[in-house]
Amino acid sequence: MERPVATAVSDTPTHPTDETTTAGAESTDSDLVPFSDLARACYCPRQCYYARRDDDRSVPASVRSVQELAYRYPELRDSETDLTAAPVAVPPAEYRDRLAGLAERPDWAALSAPPERDVYLAGKDCHGVAHKLLPGVGDGDPPPVPVIVSPGAPHETGVWEPQSVRAVAAAKALAWQREREVPLALVEYPAHAVVRSVRLSVRRTAAYRRALRTTRGIDGPPPRLRDSPRCGPCDYREECGVETESLWSRLRP
Repeated sequence: MERPVATAVSDTPTHPTDETTTAGAESTDSDLVPFSDLARACYCPRQCYYARRDDDRSVPASVRSVQELAYRYPELRDSETDLTAAPVAVPPAEYRDRLAGLAERPDWAALSAPPERDVYLAGKDCHGVAHKLLPGVGDGDPPPVPVIVSPGAPHETGVWEPQSVRAVAAAKALAWQREREVPLALVEYPAHAVVRSVRLSVRRTAAYRRALRTTRGIDGPPPRLRDSPRCGPCDYREECGVETESLWSRLRP
């Protein structure tokens, strides 16, 4: 499903560089745009400007701990595992029910024990890390499937646009490397035990190309967002100087 467009604070983490970057990987190809910059530019071009200026590509420990859940599914399904000690976002019983649902997927074996993880991808236009690289499912020689692991919460029915853009970027880079079409990527939300498909539709590809143009065109501070809920969790909001209003302040006479 591809309807959702980022309109809420939760559509991307405060640190959208939620990719475990191979040492030096994002600095070796200076002409290529990092996946993380594309996600930031889609979320807020001004945030992307500040992050690039400060070379902010660090991944907080809290983000890493959530991402690690994506490699512990068999353990987390075990009733002997204490989920209250894990950074899951839903009650333990519901979490295990969701994992049981994921176990019905034809790619479950690879999803729960990926044959390749933290794979650096460099394409024609962009580069970055796919947290997992799964073999394709189907007859013949199906293409591999890149997976982006998000520490955030999923949209109710689809994928937030910044995450969709990053997933498309990963698929495009993988296709360039393998010299074959890669029509599908996945976005995984391990704290919620949710996996969403991102097919490279015309609409999603257009959003990716817009983010690419925006990122390449940033040469100075872009205009501020106006009264956007995206500003609340942004690390640069004070430096940016954007003014945010609470709902209470709007309702006051």
